[in-house]
Amino acid sequence: MAEDSDKLRRLRIEAATLEQWVAVGWIAPEKPEYSDSDLARACLIRDLREAMGVNDEGVGVALGLLDQIHGLRRALRQVSAAMQGLPEPVRQEVLVILREMDEGPA
Repeated sequence: MAEDSDKLRRLRIEAATLEQWVAVGWIAPEKPEYSDSDLARACLIRDLREAMGVNDEGVGVALGLLDQIHGLRRALRQVSAAMQGLPEPVRQEVLVILREMDEGPA
């Protein structure tokens, strides 16, 4: 945890503040130490609150939207990997269907 303390000091985040953010669910560390992504999220929260003046409710909304974006990106990577595993004629057929869906009724 001493390593975490040094990181937090460099990031200008108090340990008690980070614990509050964990308590409200803004950060959910999977290990006793904070991961780089936990600390990046903490920096984002700090910036939202301090630099941008976003209130707690707004921080929760912003984090929820970002989590949705990350989930969508993960799903798109999975779809892309699945598409790569398809035979070429099937892949082309799926692409035609997707284009037709995109062009849909005006």
